[in-house]
Amino acid sequence: MSTIEFEQLSDHEPDRIPVVPSAPMANGDSIPTAFDPVRLRAGRLTRLRNMMREEGYAALVLFDPNNQRYATGSRNMFGYFLRNSTRYIYVPLEGPIILFEYPGSAHVSTWLETIDESRTSKVVWSAVNQRDNLSSDPFGIEIAELVQAHAAGNRKVGLDRCALNLARSLEAQGLEVFDCMQDTLHCRRIKTPEEIACLAQSMAGSEAAVARVEEAIRPGITENELFAIMYGNVIEQGGEFIETRLLSSGPRTNPWFNEASDRVIRPGELVALDTDTIGCHGYYSDFSRTFHVGPGKPSDYQCHLYRMAYDQVHHNMALLKPGVTYREIAERAWKIPERFLDRRYPSIIHGVGMHGETPLVAHHMDFDDFSSDGVLEPGMVVSVESYIGEVGAADGVKLEEEVVITDSGMEKLSRYPFNDRLLGREY
Repeated sequence: MSTIEFEQLSDHEPDRIPVVPSAPMANGDSIPTAFDPVRLRAGRLTRLRNMMREEGYAALVLFDPNNQRYATGSRNMFGYFLRNSTRYIYVPLEGPIILFEYPGSAHVSTWLETIDESRTSKVVWSAVNQRDNLSSDPFGIEIAELVQAHAAGNRKVGLDRCALNLARSLEAQGLEVFDCMQDTLHCRRIKTPEEIACLAQSMAGSEAAVARVEEAIRPGITENELFAIMYGNVIEQGGEFIETRLLSSGPRTNPWFNEASDRVIRPGELVALDTDTIGCHGYYSDFSRTFHVGPGKPSDYQCHLYRMAYDQVHHNMALLKPGVTYREIAERAWKIPERFLDRRYPSIIHGVGMHGETPLVAHHMDFDDFSSDGVLEPGMVVSVESYIGEVGAADGVKLEEEVVITDSGMEKLSRYPFNDRLLGREY
């Protein structure tokens, strides 16, 4: 196990974290750009176990690859296990952390100081072979034995992906089963300094990829070709994958959410993209930019759309500081002109970590349908969204910035420049 020393965690101090120095900064940058991976893992695991103590969990059984990585740093065939929940990690409040792994691949993770033991998954291949009814009981019995050995009578267990047959098998063993996904996401809302360093590195890689896209934009290239440039450069920069294919051009920029296609790009059009990238170290990079395709200048209408999106992002960024509530953000946000309201982006801000996370703050008219109130806190990382487009028009503009909430306000993580031509700044 790790040699890092921890402060004593008492019932009266649930938010105490490991005694470790802040992540180092390079070249005078105010955002940390280097980190100790052991401290990264220790800080996350301590936050998770503090949450478990607060919520009364004896143990969590984590099937979601993002939660597995958050708890231990363990990653294996990420895309496969996003769809096939047969790898799981047992995280007790007290006692050994046990990886239940895909056969033959335990060596990928057993070097980690966060993994105490490895066993073979009880449910691997069970669904595809119609064996769920045979695998459920062995799964439930094994987890119940672990809880009984280490939990001192506590029977509360959390599943982050609550497969019905597995939940029933745990309940049949006398355990109290709860869906813990919202608890784990709430725990993950505050980033450690080491996580912020990961996010900064991920952002730098995505910015490099977007720069290659911007260089390649020209009449005759296709959306797919541009997306391939972005994806390839994300991998070259140490990133892992892109969650969406949100790169569109011309009339496909309005409405938003059209994904990259074989459409050929033409002069005078707009090209809009959203990075949505799981970058290096498994941390999300999420910013958006819109470009103009030359030759020639953008139209007055295109510049008008862009300026509105720019103003929306910057107005809403200025609202962000510790202590402000989500509802206050929604009520004080930039007012979208009526003709563009129908195609507003679903959120004003959303959390960023290993993916899009807590919180999600919807517009004031949507707030009660999609959001719950809360408060911005130092260490949160959020993306500030804007999409401006109107029904019946050919163009739309997507802009977005990623920021970290500090003790006194916010600081940008995304630094990719805005388009001077579309802002009317080019003379």
